[in-house]
Amino acid sequence: TAAGLRNRSLANKAQIVSEVEKNVWPAVASGKVKPVIYKTFPLSEAAESHKLMETSSHIGKILLIP
Repeated sequence: TAAGLRNRSLANKAQIVSEVEKNVWPAVASGKVKPVIYKTFPLSEAAESHKLMETSSHIGKILLIP
C-alpha cells in the first residue's frame, strides 16, 4: 500500500516521519517486521528485473544489487 506525500505540507511529512520512527522502526530494527524479497538481480541485469516486475507475477520486492 502506498500513500501520496507530494501534496502534503512539510509539517505533515515531518509528523509522519516522527510517527514511523516511533511506532514502526522499532519492529523493523528488532527483526519482527521484515520485507519480503522475491528475487535479486545484479545491476547489470536491470532490464530483466523490469521484465519480471511488468509481469506482476511476483509477491515481494525485486532488488537490484551492485
